[in-house]
Amino acid sequence: MNFKEDFEEKKDIIDNALNRLLPGEEVEPAIVHRAIRYSVFSGGKRLRPFLSLATAELLGNKIEKVLYFACGIELIHTFSLIHDDLPSLDNDDFRRGKPSLHKVFGENIAILAGDALMVLGFQSILKSEEIKEIKKSSILKVLKEMVYFLGTENLLGGQIEDITMKSEEANRENLYKIYQKKTASLICAAIRGSAILCQARQKELKALTRFANNIGLSFQITDDILDLMQDQREMKQCTYPHTFGLKESKEVAEKLIKEAKESLEMFGEKAEIMNALADYILSRGS
Repeated sequence: MNFKEDFEEKKDIIDNALNRLLPGEEVEPAIVHRAIRYSVFSGGKRLRPFLSLATAELLGNKIEKVLYFACGIELIHTFSLIHDDLPSLDNDDFRRGKPSLHKVFGENIAILAGDALMVLGFQSILKSEEIKEIKKSSILKVLKEMVYFLGTENLLGGQIEDITMKSEEANRENLYKIYQKKTASLICAAIRGSAILCQARQKELKALTRFANNIGLSFQITDDILDLMQDQREMKQCTYPHTFGLKESKEVAEKLIKEAKESLEMFGEKAEIMNALADYILSRGS
């Protein structure tokens, strides 16, 4: 199976699982459940849960072992996007070519839908207890990982720095720090959480963490390249391509992907899908 086929197959598995996990649109309070489903099924690529499933396979496990965790990651990711789009933060009217949630349901429901998705995400992760092959101690470790990667040291802190940074502060170190927190942190959580549930060895976990960090940084730089090239919205000044230009941004993104793939050399041919995913991330900005 090639990468594209594998990606689409896993995406279908994830979408079906999300559909089963989420309350129906008619379940009260219906308005927030309609809002949740609008955002979750608005055309997301499912990159993060794909990485969770691919990590399990890389470590010799069936994807069903980490499916609840993968769905939890996607729900939490969707929460972060809803809040990121709000007028008080990035003020984006569109997400994936569709009106942002607050434009359809109002800002108040968007905030509450995001809150609900955070809770639903953790509930999904906790459902991993139903899988007999998973140790309870591993689930506790994963929950600690999630709290760390979502907190003010990482995702939330990255959001704060993103909206408070001044253009004169947009140097390489500060931009890397924001990208690490705002984007790479949840990608790290997706990969590390799956690896922990699959009882990865410490050496394997370190290699996967390096991979996650590098593709996370490259993913955000590539996203900013796309925004600048396509001019889809008023471009923020505090981005890598705006500050250092397209040429350097593409070179940095390529270097990060090269280093990501090198970190998985210990896995040999088993890392084929993960490496193909890394190439896919880079190709988006070509």
